Amino acid sequence: MRRITCLILFISFLWTDVVSGTKLHVGAGQPFATIQAAMDEARSGDQVIVHPGLYRECPVVVNKSITLTGYGMPVLDALGEKEGIIIEADSVTIEGFEIRNTGYSYIEDRAGIRIKRTKAFTIRNNRLILTFFGIYLEHAKSGRVINNAILGKPLAEANSGNGIHLWYCKDIDIVGNLIRGHRDGIYFEFATQSRVRRNISEQNLRYGLHFMFSNDDIYTGNTFRDNGAGVAVMFSSRIHMLNNLFHLNWGQAAYGLLLKEIYDAEIRENVFQKNTVGIFTEGSNRIHYKDNDFLNNGWAVKVAGACEKNDFIRNNFIGNSFDFAAVGNMETNRIEENFWGDYSGYDLDKNGIGDIPYRPIKLFNYVVDQTPETIILMRSLLVEILNFSEKVSPVLTPAEVSDAMPNMHRYIR
Repeated sequence: MRRITCLILFISFLWTDVVSGTKLHVGAGQPFATIQAAMDEARSGDQVIVHPGLYRECPVVVNKSITLTGYGMPVLDALGEKEGIIIEADSVTIEGFEIRNTGYSYIEDRAGIRIKRTKAFTIRNNRLILTFFGIYLEHAKSGRVINNAILGKPLAEANSGNGIHLWYCKDIDIVGNLIRGHRDGIYFEFATQSRVRRNISEQNLRYGLHFMFSNDDIYTGNTFRDNGAGVAVMFSSRIHMLNNLFHLNWGQAAYGLLLKEIYDAEIRENVFQKNTVGIFTEGSNRIHYKDNDFLNNGWAVKVAGACEKNDFIRNNFIGNSFDFAAVGNMETNRIEENFWGDYSGYDLDKNGIGDIPYRPIKLFNYVVDQTPETIILMRSLLVEILNFSEKVSPVLTPAEVSDAMPNMHRYIR
């Protein structure tokens, strides 16, 4: 029995050694002078550890299932003309590197890290500086992009790539990244069943997050700040956007959130603060806008045509120049139980619900839409008289855009 036990322990030891793999060290005074030499020697399951230093051997092509670890943040310099790391194998982990200077190109999408037709990968704790595209995923699935800093220098849209770019991907987690100074911070195209959580996307030329033809995705706890526009969601279904911050997206055509032809989505517990337009929606149906805060925006919500069966429930509208604007038929949409900062009704039965409906669209909305220059009259006595007269005897503002149960108190989240 004792011999059998010893044999089992010996086999377990050998198995553990095989599973954990071999560690191959790269750097000055290490067994391997270059990353490529260690990669050639490595087998699937091994760990290549790169020690501090400057390495000019880009692109590094990972075609084995290994872990490539930077110790002390070694630098991979692409010298302005190459990609940084290219992953061509499943089950690869890349962590702890600074990758920089891929250079800009009008004919190829150079990336700091490129993932090509692989699965079960992890990209974490890296720093990408002045890369054209930061992390580029194509035909990838079941991977994670975690806690990376992707910092570019915005020039113009034509010669700027995206921070994190997904094309034909599935089941991807993008978590805790900082993306700054790119064309789009995060870009999805045909990327499904993926999750974007706790990222900061700021100071990008076009959108903090831009996705098209991407279904069944979840976006939670992100900050989209000071971008050309916050987030654009187009031609997608079953999207959940929860507990995000859309902040300081200012400009002539800047939105906190742009929705175009979106179906069966949930927009809940988000904060839209100091955007030119909090939400602009067009051709989007069966969307639930619930428990959001619209604070100090130009327009809180603008609804264009072909928007039906949407719910606007339990939102706070506070300090916006215009709370609501709508074009087209709104009869199938529900606006209910919202808090409106300038509601002046009464609550005689003390149930917390206003006794008279609130109509959020003001006459001056239409004037500004037709002649934007008139916005300079926003706080004038003339505008106050126009709005009051329309409120007393509505003629031009749509009667169906009305909250029959306005809440008397701001919702505390």
